[in-house]
Parts: sequence; structure tokens; C-alpha cells
Amino acid sequence: MPAESLQERKRQKVRNAIVTAAYELFGERGFDDVTVTQIAERAEVGRTTFFRYFGDKQEVVFADDERTIAALIGTLRREAERRAPIGDSLADALGAIRAATREGLTGWTATPARSAVHARLLRRHPELMARLLLKQQQEATLIVDALTEHGATPMAATLATQVSLACLYTAMQTADDPASLPELVEEFFARLDGLTG
Repeated sequence: MPAESLQERKRQKVRNAIVTAAYELFGERGFDDVTVTQIAERAEVGRTTFFRYFGDKQEVVFADDERTIAALIGTLRREAERRAPIGDSLADALGAIRAATREGLTGWTATPARSAVHARLLRRHPELMARLLLKQQQEATLIVDALTEHGATPMAATLATQVSLACLYTAMQTADDPASLPELVEEFFARLDGLTG
């Protein structure tokens, strides 16, 4: 993989500044009381620059999703390959997703303050939760594809994916502390073991 260009590093630095500014402001004032102009000012960029990176204020809340799903799919492919052919085994399909999810949630615990703001925003703003659920359904297609590429039947891949998303969604809704999300997701997957094993 070639090294990032100077231009790409600068773009990433600006993007990170916008996301950091947004999360600081959301934490201080709440989502509804923060404007794009305020985010841009805090990040020391113009509104036009903000809109080069994000379509709207809601999209900043999900700024890490693209990188997170790419990493998750990469891990999922490796896990599915290890279990291939998965066939109609719901346990194997869930096992691959479980391992990928476990690794994917390490980023969640790496930034506890930001994760706490993120969790609070999702709980308090149904429109953000709706957007998350829409994004998750789009990501579900990628997960199903990764599993079927490694021999899972469409039924096993789809069922494992939807059950896994339900575990994640339920954990996000019930976690008292965002730092406990990985443990809670793991607990939910462990409960599924009894149903599929």
C-alpha cells in the first residue's frame, strides 16, 4: 500500500478537526443547539470546507462509519475464510461476525469521551437512531456478501447478519456506560451460542 500523500494527510487532518470540534460542541451543548457554522468556527475552517467533507450535521455523528465497516468487513472475510465453507451453519456465520464485531468495537473503547457523546446522541435523537439503522441495513448487504463469498448460504448469511445487528442495536440501547458496549455485545452473542450450538 503506497504511503499517503501530503495532500491526503492534510485532508485527513481537516476532517479530524471538524469531527473533533463537532463532538466537543455536541458534548457541551447537545445536538440541536449546535450549528454547522459553530462546528466550522471551532474547527477553524469555513462552512464551504465543512460541506466538502460532510453533507450535513448528522453525517458528522457517523464520521467513523466508513473506516469502521471497512475494517469489520476485512476481519469478517478472514474469519469466514477460516471457517469456510460455512454452508448453512448459522453458528459458523455468527462466529465469523462475532469475531469481526469484537475487533471492530475496539475503536469504541479507544475514545471513551467521544463514544459517550455518540451514545447519548443516539438515545436522545430518534432521527439519528433512524439514520444509524438505515446505515446498518446498507452495511448488512456487505456483511451478507462477505459471508456468501465464503460459502454461506444466503439464508444463513442473512439471518446471522440480522441477528448480529439486533445484538448491537440492543446493546447500544441498554448499555449504561458506553465503555461497557463491547462486553454487552459479547454477552448477547454468548446467549445466542445456546440457540445455535
